[in-house]
Amino acid sequence: MADLVGANGQRENFRIVGKPNTPGKLSYALATGIAKFGIDYVVPNMLHAKFLRSPYANAKVVSVDVTKAKAIPGVVDIVTWEDEDIKNLNSFGESFGPKRPWLDNYAEHEGAEVAVIVVAENEDICEEALRQLDLDWEVRPHLIDIKEGRKQDAPVIREPANEIPGLGGPGMGGGNPPRKGNVTYSNLVAGDIEAGFHEADHVIEYDLYLPPFACRFPNPSGSVAWWSDDFYAGEGRSLHIEGAVRERKAISNMYRMPLEKTVQEGLFMGGKYCDWGLRKSQEITPLLAKRTGRPVRCVNTREESFDFIMKERYMHMKVGFKDSGLITAVDDYSIADGGVEGSSSFGTSGDQRYGPYNTLKCQNIRQRMEIVDSNRGKMYVSGQHCPFNWDSGTMAVYLIAEELNRDPIDIARINLHGPTSQSDPTPVPSFEACVEEGKKLMNWSWHKAGTKRLPDSRLHGMSFRYQMCPRHAFSGYESKLELRDGVVHMATQGPIFGVFAVECNAMVVAEELGLEYDDISIDFDYREKFSPVGGGADGTTASAWVTKECANILKQRILEAVIEEADNPAPPSMFSFGQPQVPSPFKGLKPEDLDMADGKVFVKAEPSKGVPLAQAVKRNLFATYSGMPPLALWTQGMGRMLDTMNTAYCEVAVDTETGEVEILKLGVVADPGKIMRLTSLESQIDQVMYFSQGCQLLEDFCYDERTGVKLNNNMIDYKIPTMLDVPDVDRHFLESRAGNAAYGASGISHSLANTHLIIIAIHNAIGVWVDPPATPDKILEALGKV
Repeated sequence: MADLVGANGQRENFRIVGKPNTPGKLSYALATGIAKFGIDYVVPNMLHAKFLRSPYANAKVVSVDVTKAKAIPGVVDIVTWEDEDIKNLNSFGESFGPKRPWLDNYAEHEGAEVAVIVVAENEDICEEALRQLDLDWEVRPHLIDIKEGRKQDAPVIREPANEIPGLGGPGMGGGNPPRKGNVTYSNLVAGDIEAGFHEADHVIEYDLYLPPFACRFPNPSGSVAWWSDDFYAGEGRSLHIEGAVRERKAISNMYRMPLEKTVQEGLFMGGKYCDWGLRKSQEITPLLAKRTGRPVRCVNTREESFDFIMKERYMHMKVGFKDSGLITAVDDYSIADGGVEGSSSFGTSGDQRYGPYNTLKCQNIRQRMEIVDSNRGKMYVSGQHCPFNWDSGTMAVYLIAEELNRDPIDIARINLHGPTSQSDPTPVPSFEACVEEGKKLMNWSWHKAGTKRLPDSRLHGMSFRYQMCPRHAFSGYESKLELRDGVVHMATQGPIFGVFAVECNAMVVAEELGLEYDDISIDFDYREKFSPVGGGADGTTASAWVTKECANILKQRILEAVIEEADNPAPPSMFSFGQPQVPSPFKGLKPEDLDMADGKVFVKAEPSKGVPLAQAVKRNLFATYSGMPPLALWTQGMGRMLDTMNTAYCEVAVDTETGEVEILKLGVVADPGKIMRLTSLESQIDQVMYFSQGCQLLEDFCYDERTGVKLNNNMIDYKIPTMLDVPDVDRHFLESRAGNAAYGASGISHSLANTHLIIIAIHNAIGVWVDPPATPDKILEALGKV
């Protein structure tokens, strides 16, 4: 067990932590539809705002005349990129590359906010005012085909002043050529690639296509903001905003407002999976409210919410391996969509830092990437589906197994290095346990591609992948607990963007204090410091480690207060006249003689001597703890050291007459180290497997090549899985306690999301490759039937 430095980290018996079916504190509000997101706030005298959005894939507004638009009754304000307050707006943004003005006259993709914002009495008036703008557009060449965009004769679509700097990795033996045209280069080299291929008995080459796809916002992003006088907060006006994801700290920084005068009370912020990027509609309303002196609402439509959760990438892989299946060299060449300026490096250079290659014994790795500017769209930071493209390694394992007529699980075993380093030959206990359980879960029986038919004549295929369970170990937390009137209160900012980490932390408090989950009062208050986020399930385990430390401090203070009050009882008050004074059973004892369980304080030596917590101590007590758990191996080694692992499996049936694919079974065996809140863990796995199914079977962006316009950013033409499409996910969890967060937990994060698990199973069924999304027409074409 890895929690060696924390209080009670070696706990063996759990009553609350890991318990199934613990209700979410705010689940009732979500289930009944009464939860209020940013777009649900309606305040008196509220105005509405809309951006001018580019109808072109790449264009510049040369000039704009707002005279006719301003003359429309109900138009209150029109802001352009040339206004001083827009120019001076602090560009907070979570993006990469040099900072652009928060709003300018240059649009890099169709639908981008550009040049003008209209504020009016309602949205219809906003739309009419936008139509009445006299605009002079300079339409520029656009690129939506990244293979074409990398060619020497391709038009350069980004102005030199806005170039993204090189994104390579210094210190790894690489070297990045200077930017050329639309292409930025990122090269990482480790070991001796030529020697690795010389050592190989076999060399395989293959291509992977990583599809671009979107993630639908359950609640389109938007905000409402207003300014008010709050004399208790000191001189100056206070800013109230609802709908800005994460914490109000981002808006506080952007508007240079003291945090204590920035109010965000709502508990439901919306956003997409693992989404830390603020949209312009969530950032601009404070400025517009200040200009107009009235509350302002700005909300994106669903059509405006189809930005990337993963960008397009073409990969060519060359892998050398021995007769035993041991990989000796990996040469990874990618052409990746860099998207528009400010896009996240996930899907591009960010993937080179951490991926499947670091888990291999092979240390001869070359990664060469061409990152191509495009006008396809934007991917916000941490809007990623599954970073660090793991499936290039999954594909290698599968193809080596096909070549050698071996089970891919055996090939993965041969190549996975041990827990301590890439040269460690010992097995990883967590991986071995996951694999053994996975074989039983799936009734695993490997066969070569195209060799098994089901009784109904469909072809049968199966696949396997592994990954380590990462934990984001860079987040610190500030926990506070209070015993007030006999009840333990846990104060928190709340689930700012949908991570159910609050519940997990309350479970830890209950565990450490011998209480029930429902005994812990979760007090949501935007002014509190504690915010238990930091990266999906792994953020939960890190914040829970800090909460565990805080709970033990409070426990010690409770036991000390119990003894002090037992030895020095308060004199009878006028309200206790006539009531018998019962002597405390703890008189004369020491705090170390006591413990807490079942809602009571009791004597260790005589457990029958117990008093309910509310009676054992009358005073109010506080405990605080600031810090973070020990650094995770993932952060220190990026896969070069291994602890908790997970495995995923897929079984499909393919109808070769119709091209239809049925997922017969998805299986997951995961070791999160320690299960904290089972409901959250199960839901996160269901979520990422849903994403994975969508991107591999259905989801695809369609563009008009002539105009660069996206054609299917709507919920009818953009195909996603429905309840009728989604198979059950069979899950099995192990608890190695090998992580180094609370109780040896690590978490799962989005590591199980994938782009090729189902694709590989389809190949195992039909024996030919189909790029995702593997739609029936593409399968029939691959089979030569179209």
